[in-house]
Order: sequence, then structure tokens, then C-alpha cells
Amino acid sequence: MKQLATATLLSLAFTHTSQAWAADITVKDPWIRATVPAATSSGAFMQLQSAQGAHLIEVRSNVAAAVEIHQMTMDGQTMRMFAVSGLDLPAGKPVDLSSGGYHVMLMELKHQLKAGDIVPLTLVLQKKGKQVETVTVNVPVKPLTYNPSQH
Repeated sequence: MKQLATATLLSLAFTHTSQAWAADITVKDPWIRATVPAATSSGAFMQLQSAQGAHLIEVRSNVAAAVEIHQMTMDGQTMRMFAVSGLDLPAGKPVDLSSGGYHVMLMELKHQLKAGDIVPLTLVLQKKGKQVETVTVNVPVKPLTYNPSQH
């Protein structure tokens, strides 16, 4: 009963903050870029940290038909973006999902994402021993002009 009460309190905390925790995974400063009405995709950004190490293998959301973990790199003067099969979260080290690097792409959006909306993202993580767990994070949508380095 005590574990159920603790889990319920943690669940309520996730709903009302911008941080999430499951086992040893923390999520800091998550946000999604707002879209114009005709846009079909957007990016989600955050910082992930695993106390004991994990591998992000999938991200899910009900606002998009497809969600992928992407990496952006520069090839000379050309910016390239491509899907990756997962992302290592080394023990104790923060991993940034940010514009210009690793990030989450929400594609084939089902509707416009407006500043102030809250979008649930489910992170699927594989831990040592192939154990899989999920963390759901309620992510705020920020304006098109939002710049996290200014906030």
C-alpha cells in the first residue's frame, strides 16, 4: 500500500512539473516547438540522465503518427538529419536532446501544436539485463520563437 501511495504521488508530481523520474531516469527542461497550422512535424527537446545507465530505444506520442529519435550533424556546409535506432544514456552523465544534435521528431502531426499546449511523450528505455521501462513526460509546447538559452 505504501508503494502504491508513493507511485501515485510521483505520478501526480510528473503531471504538474517539467521533470520526470522512473527508477533512475530524470528528464529536465522538456519542451516542444509550436507549429504553424500547415506544419506536419516538430521537434521535442530535453535533457536525460540515468543514474545507472540506460538506452533510449523509442519515443511515443498520440499527437503524431510517427515519432523518431533523430541526430543532426554538419557535413561541410550541409546540415543532415537522420533517424537513429536509439540513444545511449551513460550512467550519471546528462545527455542533451537539443536543436542541432540529438532530438525527438514528431512527424505526421494530427493537429497544430500551439504554445501552451501540453503533449505527453512516452520514453521507452532499455536498462541492464534488457529490462524495458517507460517514462511518460507531459511536455509543454513553447512558441516558435522560443530559445532555451535565453530562459
